[in-house]
Amino acid sequence: MKHVVMFSGGIGSWAAAKRVAERHGTADLTLLFCDTRSEDEDTYRFLREAAENIGAPLVTIADGRTIWDVFRDTRFLGNSRVDPCSRILKRELADRWLAEHHDPADTEVVVGIDWTEEHRFTTLAARKRPWVFTAPLCEPPYLTKTQMHQWATREGLKRQRLYLLGAPHANCGGGCVKMGIGGFARLYRSWPARFAEWEANEQRLRADLGDVAILRDRMDGITRPLPLAELRERIDADAQIDLFDIGGCGCFVDEPSGESEGGTRE
Repeated sequence: MKHVVMFSGGIGSWAAAKRVAERHGTADLTLLFCDTRSEDEDTYRFLREAAENIGAPLVTIADGRTIWDVFRDTRFLGNSRVDPCSRILKRELADRWLAEHHDPADTEVVVGIDWTEEHRFTTLAARKRPWVFTAPLCEPPYLTKTQMHQWATREGLKRQRLYLLGAPHANCGGGCVKMGIGGFARLYRSWPARFAEWEANEQRLRADLGDVAILRDRMDGITRPLPLAELRERIDADAQIDLFDIGGCGCFVDEPSGESEGGTRE
């Protein structure tokens, strides 16, 4: 049986790959990384070192565009409900690669989802048939994210700097269109220069697409786009914001439900 691990550069995919290597060896193990061309430099460093630690080949595939290129080409700014970036640059790209290089009859596809989000894995596994998807971190012994990081440290791996800055994941340079207000507030406070990059890119798309934004403002029962520039101004003014709205990442799990808030008006 061949094993292909969806290797994202995060701690979960590394821990899942380590479990596969321990159980089945590395002779038929491939670490598949879908490069969005939007990752933090230190995530690329971790990918190389993590693959060497596991002892399996790292295969990198890419559409060639960044997430911002995709938003411009599709004329749709991603948001928490619709993510053309991960659909095009990850899900569809990985599906094509699997179809070209492997047979579902003798291949298991491994994801780094852990036991705290097992419902996401159940949805994914059912939707991807006839491919067999597995999630080793949904099986005992159950590990917390802290325990995974401690394990990696014992293996001699340096923690990704995005985690050190408080990010819940190590992808897309610390941002994500699925992050909420609290998530971007955390990015602004921990890494204002990176927040500024996201703000500038969003502003360029707003100039082209109109009043669209990654975030939604739902104050006073009214929902409207909340540009990152306005969020920054609120934070600087110590205005009230929803710090509990952190959003979530589900690049290999969630499917778009059609155009929704935050997209083109055309």
